[in-house]
Amino acid sequence: MSKYQSINPYTNEEFASYDNPTSQQIDEAINLAHTLYKKWRHEDPSSRAELLHKIADAFRDHEDELAKMMTLEMGKLLRESKEEVELCASICDYYAENGAAMLKPTPIKSELGDAYYLKQSTGVIMACEPWNFPLYQVVRIFAPNFIVGNPVLLKHAHNVPGSAALIAKIIKRSGAPEGCLLNLYLSYDQLAAVIADPRIQGVALTGSERGGSAVAEAAGKNLKKSTMELGGNDALIVLDDADPQLLRNVLNDARTYNDGQVCTSSKRIIVEKSHYDEVLHELKNVFSELKAGDPLEADTTLPPMNSERAKEKLEKQVQTATEAGAKIFYQYPEIDSKGAFFRPTVLTNIDKDNPIFDEELFGPVAEVYVVQDDDEAIELANESSYGLGSSVISSDIKRAQNVAAQIETGMTVINGRWITSGELPFGGVKKSGYGRELSDLGMMAFVNEHLVIDVTKNNQ
Repeated sequence: MSKYQSINPYTNEEFASYDNPTSQQIDEAINLAHTLYKKWRHEDPSSRAELLHKIADAFRDHEDELAKMMTLEMGKLLRESKEEVELCASICDYYAENGAAMLKPTPIKSELGDAYYLKQSTGVIMACEPWNFPLYQVVRIFAPNFIVGNPVLLKHAHNVPGSAALIAKIIKRSGAPEGCLLNLYLSYDQLAAVIADPRIQGVALTGSERGGSAVAEAAGKNLKKSTMELGGNDALIVLDDADPQLLRNVLNDARTYNDGQVCTSSKRIIVEKSHYDEVLHELKNVFSELKAGDPLEADTTLPPMNSERAKEKLEKQVQTATEAGAKIFYQYPEIDSKGAFFRPTVLTNIDKDNPIFDEELFGPVAEVYVVQDDDEAIELANESSYGLGSSVISSDIKRAQNVAAQIETGMTVINGRWITSGELPFGGVKKSGYGRELSDLGMMAFVNEHLVIDVTKNNQ
């Protein structure tokens, strides 16, 4: 697939399309970014802080335009799109305020001499990003690397090309230097060629296991460092001492935010038996009260999925699950619309032989499991090839922390669902990928930790 199309999932009508770049355009983009890297590597990171603040301000100034484009292209609620813009502005501000300090040389205690390591830029980064958070996924890579001094080439998802173009335009208009973020509508063959280019020094991808495997293979073949943020089948563990009101608050949007199209969404809800019926009925209440409609309208609470293709895939997964013995506890009524709407569904009775047991259901489907105790909950949570995020709901924080420490994931939230911020590292283990984004860990992803040691005294 190489065609980039803007298709409104509420109407299923195309409103724009974009061509792949020519070989000359690609080379010019890489050269422009590489030239900026060579300039930046001789400048202190603090010199870019004010520019990053200006980018944050530009995002806020163009919030309505950005949010509307994201909603039109992938269908999320307009208010959620606006929240995404504000989140991204805050991430830019975080690195503007803290990035330079994170990059100061780190001393090393050694008897061999006066030692420290520098944290230096490495070069142009190729970023491959998905559609579910069109701005956030880009900013997670762009903001820390901007401070580091690594320009970014962007290959965005095929269904959000307008968002990609708008992001690049806003960054350019903010006064940021030419080449710091360049949007390219690359085909898969063109992407492989870009990764192989010696001017590219790293590859960051957020996406599917299949896409991650292909890109990681291309990066490894060319000895390029990579980070992979892939899928998730996150467990939300409800312990028997969970506070009922807090539990209701968490379940309120645990599977409906972004229409459930979140890698870190609470897909597997693992409940100790005393709360099982409560959780089922609360999820039913949440789903049944949703109002399907145009995601641009303020009263809409159930938007379409990002595409007809995604809707059909999820429908097939649910059908497969029920044919293998899963039970539908609740399903939203039929929706009279030509849009890519999926009926929110609560599934139970999923055993380990069910084909969906170890699959990611990317949409408003809640899989609910009942367990007897903490040990069984932990065992079930870990019986997954994924390991991105997780949640633990309990009134006993020490107990929750003990459970969290035993879950094989990169992130755990206690008494809440998925959360993100500039200072919090983001990433997983197992088939959910490797490496981290955001926080100081994410900033170091494509940094040269350059050892310098003065051994003069040993050679006099």
